[in-house]
Amino acid sequence: MNQFFSNIDAYQIWMATQETLWMLGGSLFFTLLFGLPLGVLLFLTGPRQLFAQKGFYAILSLITNILRSLPFIILMIVMIPITVLITGTSLGVAGAIPPLVVGATPFFARLVETALREVDRGIIEATQAMGATTKQIIFNALLPEARPGIIAATTVTAITLVSYTAMAGAVGAGGLGDLAIRYGYQRFQTDVMVVTVLLLLVLVQLLQSLGDRLVVHFSRK
Repeated sequence: MNQFFSNIDAYQIWMATQETLWMLGGSLFFTLLFGLPLGVLLFLTGPRQLFAQKGFYAILSLITNILRSLPFIILMIVMIPITVLITGTSLGVAGAIPPLVVGATPFFARLVETALREVDRGIIEATQAMGATTKQIIFNALLPEARPGIIAATTVTAITLVSYTAMAGAVGAGGLGDLAIRYGYQRFQTDVMVVTVLLLLVLVQLLQSLGDRLVVHFSRK
């Protein structure tokens, strides 16, 4: 057993894990910050909604779909000049976060839009009938009712970001993906590959378990 794991450097694994967690945490924060308002806007301006704007919705939907459909590796390369402008580097954790956010935000926004569409229209109409303002409808009716769906969307997005961080390792972002590519693939160190993959699987399982618990907790009994 020790012979199989002869290439494992515990400190190196720990540092790579920290980099992955920093990338995940930073990108998820900004994805939620930008994606939630975008999802609400897509919902409100969509067909048969409160502020239905066919032209505006079509343009916003098109932009969202284009960004969502770009392969992440290509997006990272295309965004290098913008990333350097924002963070001063295209490498490491800082260099990975902008493309991670741009790649995940439209994906999360679509999930939020779907969650909001699941809200019973009767609740919205009742809130309107009571003379609620747009802000009150959004924050007191729409978002609270859609909370389990939004939490589930956040869980799916976080897991997607884990896979994105692994891909980001191919272009110098660091983390477990970079370790798997540089040592596990390029140097044929199978033990390093196995350990990094197992750690990514554990991280995904933890995120999924936490998300499921929160969905159950905030769902109506």
